[in-house]
Amino acid sequence: MSTMTSRQRMLTALTGGVPDRLPVTTHHVMLSFLDKYFNGISYPEFFDRFGLDAYTWIVPYKPDTAKGEYFDPEQTFIHPLDHTHRVVSDNWRIEAETLPDPEYRTTRYRFVTPDGTLSMVLQGNIYTDWVVEPLIKEKRDIDLIAKWVTHPKIDVEAVNRAADAFGERGLIRGHICYFDIYGQPGCWQDAVELVGTERLILETYDDPEWVHEVCRVLQARKKTFIASLAGARYDLLELGGGAASSTVISPKLFDQFVAPYDSELIALAHQVGQRIVYHTCGGMMPILERIADMQPDAMETFTPADMGGDVRLAEAKQRIGQRACMIGGFDQFHFFVGCTPEQTRAEVRRCFEEAGTNGGYILSPSDHFFEADLPLLEAFADEARRCSYG
Repeated sequence: MSTMTSRQRMLTALTGGVPDRLPVTTHHVMLSFLDKYFNGISYPEFFDRFGLDAYTWIVPYKPDTAKGEYFDPEQTFIHPLDHTHRVVSDNWRIEAETLPDPEYRTTRYRFVTPDGTLSMVLQGNIYTDWVVEPLIKEKRDIDLIAKWVTHPKIDVEAVNRAADAFGERGLIRGHICYFDIYGQPGCWQDAVELVGTERLILETYDDPEWVHEVCRVLQARKKTFIASLAGARYDLLELGGGAASSTVISPKLFDQFVAPYDSELIALAHQVGQRIVYHTCGGMMPILERIADMQPDAMETFTPADMGGDVRLAEAKQRIGQRACMIGGFDQFHFFVGCTPEQTRAEVRRCFEEAGTNGGYILSPSDHFFEADLPLLEAFADEARRCSYG
């Protein structure tokens, strides 16, 4: 088989085919990691440094000026990973207030509408951010969101310029829009960030119709975004999130509050010519077929049990490997730090032997990593490149 470009290799796997060798990549490359280990090199430079099949992430929003939307003039940071610039209006303004905290960066965000103001508190460090005060405190807060929240669209031209510039180096990835400031691409998963995990689960028993209402409001915004994707030359768009994993909710709740909403989004994405990868960091084994039934083009992250997941990779391949491309499965916590290169290589081979049969598999760490011994990263990439289908 002739040598493929990185883009050809990963697209072949995404469509269930057998590439020239095992595609090998990583999920998001954390800014803190690049700063600590490489003095802040760029994402393409990182992929080139290790000979990985590359992603470039871009989610450039475009305001609907006819509806009075515009880019948030108060936004002070545009993440270089996806270039997302918040979309606001005179009826949906976002204000930020820095709060004193001895340990973490802490910010209160206010969402100002003509009918009232909502607020949330976010904390963070160099690695990540998290919600400490959810936005939705009273049930009717969802009415303000439904009435006034902006509905960003994609800037098709910006995506296509990125695709032209990236060429055959790899895939253009993005994600379905999530709630301003902090959220997740899936409907239930977005709701968890606005309401709180424990409260939202309890409300599925106490007031299920209200939970459905929250999911419908968030889904409507995502539908607007997806409808705008026609003509954008994405290779893969992420939906889902860890809050719908089987280590957080039951399969029954997945059937009731996740699948009905996200399956509609996947179908809509397919109508406008886009591929979807469904992201589940956490437990997957009890819901593998349920995820595949939503008909995503790919599924990730296949987190091993030693990392807090539950995935048995060979069994997962046997159960759903012909229905969707599998991405992930590699244990980065134990094989990027504190082991020998030979052990890292053995883990690569295990993943290839268990999930790479007949193609349809892209080797990747199971989601993010924040630390790594560089010789182990080199062993990871090198051994994957040796995994041939010839």
